[in-house]
Amino acid sequence: MPFKAQEREYRALAAPLAVPVEGASKRIESDFYVEGYASTFTVPYLLFEDVDGTKYYECVDRNALVGCDMSDVIMMYNHEGRVYARQSNGSLIVEPNDKGIFIAADLSRTALAQSLYEDIKAGMLTKMSWAFTIDYANGGDTWEDTADGGVLHRICKVKKMYDVSAVNLPADNDTDISARSLIKGRTDLKQLEQLEKRKAILELKTKILTM
Repeated sequence: MPFKAQEREYRALAAPLAVPVEGASKRIESDFYVEGYASTFTVPYLLFEDVDGTKYYECVDRNALVGCDMSDVIMMYNHEGRVYARQSNGSLIVEPNDKGIFIAADLSRTALAQSLYEDIKAGMLTKMSWAFTIDYANGGDTWEDTADGGVLHRICKVKKMYDVSAVNLPADNDTDISARSLIKGRTDLKQLEQLEKRKAILELKTKILTM
């Protein structure tokens, strides 16, 4: 899959999405209240391991969402289908804090939203994911080598956040595909840079030989 800078990225996180214990404080008053984290900050997580054994990690910078367009984030299931909560009607809070991207949702507005709440309450759905685009035009990411021979992708600036989703698996197909697309784009860019360097060296050698 060719890498496109404006494609949405999907990242799933094995962090709790849950109904708070009885008596805990709530950010929204609702009998169908859930909360969790769509992503954490600064802590690297493994995206995937390539066939050659190379491990690709990623982390989200603590300030990555400064200036991000979060004008009307919605809550979905597996990033598709119905909307269960949204910022514009007050049923969803999306708030970056020191730990990560905190979300709180009121799932009382529709029968389907209440059904999603019951699945979360029963522990059937406990994981979260988020959809976003990286602001490549403004230093959106960096790449670093890791001590174990892998590669760390650091997300420094997010352009827009689209949704947060309850997901049935911590690494769904969208996450896997978008992550591999991102790495392929990085690999293609690196190969292009190497070809440009070789071309420059050959041109210099040719110029020296013809002097």
